[in-house]
Amino acid sequence: MQAVIASGGKQYLVKEDQVLELELVGDVKKLEFDALLTIDGDKVAVGTPHVAGTKVSAQVLGEVKGEKLRILKFKAKKRVKRLTGHRQHYSQVKITKIG
Repeated sequence: MQAVIASGGKQYLVKEDQVLELELVGDVKKLEFDALLTIDGDKVAVGTPHVAGTKVSAQVLGEVKGEKLRILKFKAKKRVKRLTGHRQHYSQVKITKIG
């Protein structure tokens, strides 16, 4: 069974026992999401806006960092450049149950 959930302004297609990285969710250990869409074999249920009676349970595994981005700002003919970096923090989440 698969489901589409929304978190942090984004939508994710998830399956049971899948590990994914979401925007930071804070100091919680368990999460519950409303399913926007569910797929069970040939059956597809589309919610308006959520599928009635379907919740997606997840367990927070910890906090991880994304890959490093390098940002270069350059001004032509002025001999000015500035190089900065950024690493986004994510929460690593494991989907435990869809139903």
